[in-house]
Amino acid sequence: MSLNSFGHLFRVTTWGESHGPAIGAVVDGCPPGIMLSDKDIQPFLDQRRPGQSRFTTQRQEPDQVRILSGTYEGRTTGTPISLIIDNVDARSRDYDPTAPYRPGHADYSYDAKYGLRDPRGGGRSSARETAMRVAAGAIARLVIPEVSIRAYVIELGGDAIDRDAFDLGEIGRNPFFCPDASAAARWEQMVDEARKAGSSLGAVVECVATGAPAGWGAPIYAKLDAELAAAMMGINAVKGVEIGEGFAAARLRGEENADAMQPGHDGRPEFLSNHNGGVAGGISTGQPIVVRAAFKPTSSIRIPVPTVDREGQATTVQTLGRHDPCVGLRGAPVMEAMMALVLADQKLLNRGQCG
Repeated sequence: MSLNSFGHLFRVTTWGESHGPAIGAVVDGCPPGIMLSDKDIQPFLDQRRPGQSRFTTQRQEPDQVRILSGTYEGRTTGTPISLIIDNVDARSRDYDPTAPYRPGHADYSYDAKYGLRDPRGGGRSSARETAMRVAAGAIARLVIPEVSIRAYVIELGGDAIDRDAFDLGEIGRNPFFCPDASAAARWEQMVDEARKAGSSLGAVVECVATGAPAGWGAPIYAKLDAELAAAMMGINAVKGVEIGEGFAAARLRGEENADAMQPGHDGRPEFLSNHNGGVAGGISTGQPIVVRAAFKPTSSIRIPVPTVDREGQATTVQTLGRHDPCVGLRGAPVMEAMMALVLADQKLLNRGQCG
């Protein structure tokens, strides 16, 4: 069975480990005739790339993608598209294969399942794998040119942005993917303090897709919001997902949460609110699709933490090497990619059923 693949008609399989020679992906089901080169993929990888500021891991990976198959004369052929990124700055010596289990990591759970584990940077469970999701997501965006996707950090270490100060243009002007300049300034000090203390911080990232028409998704067992939740929960370090109001909806009255409608100019209803995050009954409404994900604090910290070794003996462990003090800071490009993968898949599924 394949547990490394995602999607139905637009399907992505990733492979590779954090400290292996390379990581890669195979994108299957992409429609033919779409213009595609590595220049369509690289800008999104550059957004996720490590080592761009002191607020991320200092591992220097250029993340240069190569397309090995699935195109001819710059167009997709409808056959599998194979992508590869070489790992050029892995330091396996930073990891002791006899080290005890690192709390918060997948060390113990992998060992319990497979009887062995790759201790080098977490192996397959490393956030390094998400580079291939971003690469595949760049191709997915070409399948849904009518959709615009943007993700940004709205909370870091428990400190949230001011929605009244929201400025999309600010996102690219700071290393936090933050739409609030004042919050970004506060976060700079918070992340610096956590990094110097050998600790880490969590974050909440919001992702919004606009332009998706009404009708994508399906009721009951293939709900669009369920597919999105699964996509976001599958990102390493994500521990919670909300659609629309999410948990806040439980604190509203029915009349407050209802997305009231009035006649629109094009014969379609005009919504007066979007508490449901652009999805009703598992099907898109044509409104912006809003998803938030909670990223836990990076488990790799220098502060000693109680644990056990493989023999079950009590000990402590501190994780050395190069790590993100807040892995959520690089979560925005990954969430955008997963949104694109889901929506491209749903567009093709809708076309297959409804024409």
